[in-house]
Amino acid sequence: MKGNVFRGAHCLLRGASLLGHPSLRLFVIVPLLVNILIFASLLGLTINFVDRTISGWMDSIPAWLGFLEWLVWPVLIIVFGLLAGYLFTALALLIASPFNNLLAEKAEELVTGKPVAGLGGFTAALLALPQGLLRELHKLWYYVPMAILVLVLSVIPGINVASPLLWLLLGAWMMSLQFIDYPMDNHQLRFADVRAAAQRHRLSSMGFGGLVALCAGVPVLNFFVVPAAVVGATLLWCEELQQ
Repeated sequence: MKGNVFRGAHCLLRGASLLGHPSLRLFVIVPLLVNILIFASLLGLTINFVDRTISGWMDSIPAWLGFLEWLVWPVLIIVFGLLAGYLFTALALLIASPFNNLLAEKAEELVTGKPVAGLGGFTAALLALPQGLLRELHKLWYYVPMAILVLVLSVIPGINVASPLLWLLLGAWMMSLQFIDYPMDNHQLRFADVRAAAQRHRLSSMGFGGLVALCAGVPVLNFFVVPAAVVGATLLWCEELQQ
């Protein structure tokens, strides 16, 4: 199994450090604005829903099992936090996908010093929106069966104790494929090629995707994780996966 978990995670941190670069700054603004609008709109609804849901579950626990509350609350908060982070991030990616391709294109040109035959500009990104939506729906079609399986396992007594870990592993894999797809799509590679590249370098991909998944569930930080992950995935593509 090729790769290194820490090297993959470090790509996200390096991607974040490049967001203020003059050649990337303009292409970061659009995905960032999309994220802020979506997260700000849905954050209040999610907090209210989670609070009511968890409180209802706690009220249904018999009094003699009240000592379990200290364990159940953190587990449920982690699960709901990860799910909300994935939902928000997926929605933001669905809307801003062509602009993320454009950011990956400019990031690769910055890193390699070579032109990339990608979208070319904001007008081309707008025209590519329908195609980008189809690509995102293709990825969603791949993710949903695995998410349903983990959801079923999460309600099975005994197995559900491991549900936070299962969601984190699934999230790491989903996020790695999601963002690695942007630089590879700019090279006209299929989603099947993206999966194959990530599988060959599974440790690096999971390290990168795992840190993205954790950041996606942190309020405010998740505003910035999408552009940082696009640039970080481009670094991972240029330095490791492309080989």
